[in-house]
Amino acid sequence: MGEKSVPRYGRIVAELRGRIETGELAPGDRVPSTREITRRWGVAMATATKVLTELRHEGLVHAVPGVGTVVSTTAARPARTARPVAAQRTGTGIGTRPAPRRGPGRGPGQEDGTEPGALALDRIVEAAVAVADAEGLAALSMRRVAAELGVATMSLYRHVADKDDLLVRMMDTVIAGHPLPAAPPPGWREPLELAARQLWGVFRAHPWLAPALSMTRPQLITSALAYSEWGLSALHRNGLDLQTAFTSHLMLLNYVRGLAVNLEAEREAEAQSGLDSEEWMDTREPEVVASFGEGPYPTLALLAERGYDFGLDDLFEFGLQRLLDGLAPLLGGASPS
Repeated sequence: MGEKSVPRYGRIVAELRGRIETGELAPGDRVPSTREITRRWGVAMATATKVLTELRHEGLVHAVPGVGTVVSTTAARPARTARPVAAQRTGTGIGTRPAPRRGPGRGPGQEDGTEPGALALDRIVEAAVAVADAEGLAALSMRRVAAELGVATMSLYRHVADKDDLLVRMMDTVIAGHPLPAAPPPGWREPLELAARQLWGVFRAHPWLAPALSMTRPQLITSALAYSEWGLSALHRNGLDLQTAFTSHLMLLNYVRGLAVNLEAEREAEAQSGLDSEEWMDTREPEVVASFGEGPYPTLALLAERGYDFGLDDLFEFGLQRLLDGLAPLLGGASPS
């Protein structure tokens, strides 16, 4: 089989597997994160996610909360010449932060000097976010989080009621990591643009967040209240009654969330197919063009002939501006300041 017939994620997996097996990456060394993989190999985030998922399934790496994905101690490899301590600490290109070491008599989950329950809840949430970020919402379970932490599954229930409780805490944590400014800009349009773009960035960073967030049965996510207050106040203080202002806020929120649901769906599709959206479209283009040409769809056929550069970021911005244009007449026309 030629190299071109091997999916890109497979070639990256093979390269990293080789570095682990030869000892270039030692137990406890960090392997590239998904973002590092996207930059280094020029692939989509879903492809990078599939790379780390495959290495986990092979038992070569595992996630360490607060550190990242590191080479497992159980990964089989020949002995290697020890590297200088300075090289272990700094590395080049690929991070080489050592895994946390446990002192004598400490069990799993008890890092140096930390009492068993001191930061247990934070560590549980952090590990759960790491799993969901790397492999998607479908991979998240209490058992999986416990395995990442090296503890018994039942021990998690001393800190979270169930998976739904854990999920709310995860959402609260990632949204809190992207706070809005202390003071909003003037007018109504600029504050809404700022909040929508920032929320889109949170969804981009955590593709599992959009499908986890319910519009019909809203969860009590404390950090999200700031976004609600921000949008509601921007509209109300510029002339909308509270009912219309809140309806408008929900419309904008659901627009951003609805578009962001595609991020997780695309990641899952790429993980299953090994093709990113552009590669997948390339394989379907002849069929699509042919179907347009044979049917009564001359405008679609013309579009297919000329091409269309599809991008979720561009679609988000276009839709956001049209929604805000639609609100403008309710607020007295163009953006007030």
